[in-house]
Amino acid sequence: MALWTLFHLTLILVLILTASPAPALANSEGDALYALRRAVKDPGNVLRSWDPTLVDPCTWFHVTCDNDNRVTRLDLANSKLSGNLVPELGRLEHLQYLELSMNNLVGPIPEEMGGLKSLVSLDLYQNNLTGPIPPSLSKLSALRFLRLNDNRLTGRIPKQLTKLPNLKIINVSNNDLCGTIPTSGCFSQFSEESFKNNPRLEGPELMGFVRYEYDKGEGCNRIS
Repeated sequence: MALWTLFHLTLILVLILTASPAPALANSEGDALYALRRAVKDPGNVLRSWDPTLVDPCTWFHVTCDNDNRVTRLDLANSKLSGNLVPELGRLEHLQYLELSMNNLVGPIPEEMGGLKSLVSLDLYQNNLTGPIPPSLSKLSALRFLRLNDNRLTGRIPKQLTKLPNLKIINVSNNDLCGTIPTSGCFSQFSEESFKNNPRLEGPELMGFVRYEYDKGEGCNRIS
């Protein structure tokens, strides 16, 4: 009888130990999302359910999780949010859809967002984001939709983005980008509509006869 009881206790302990990574993962993702919550102003109170004391963020409004309680979608478009994106968002390794368009977000796109290795769609259009497009976004091998239009982004379009194997739509129009429009790789399928209304953007690359480098600010200088 004692051996049977010991067996049951051991079995219960094994089940507890094997089940523990999921809550830890959920808490890590909750911490990343709550960092965003702290960084933005929310006059519409759309983030009122984002309670960091809960076990995981899967019960929070505007957050979608899979069957393993991993965050896969964040829907906060047109939510009247203002403030900065945070580097902690790059921890959401299972995130597939990041919808933050039509808000009043400012500041740069964090380089750490290159860590969103499952991301399919990145929608940051119609904000007031500044600074360059991070080359780290070229690590998002699952990315199909990249919409950064109607911001105040500067600098060159990173050539590394041409290597994204699944990119189907890109829109960086209505910014202040400069240099030339890459034409190799996946960029060969995009029309100039994707890049319009960037006054300092020189048009498609022409076999490398014109090249640009960064100046000490965020603009581009033509060099010979």
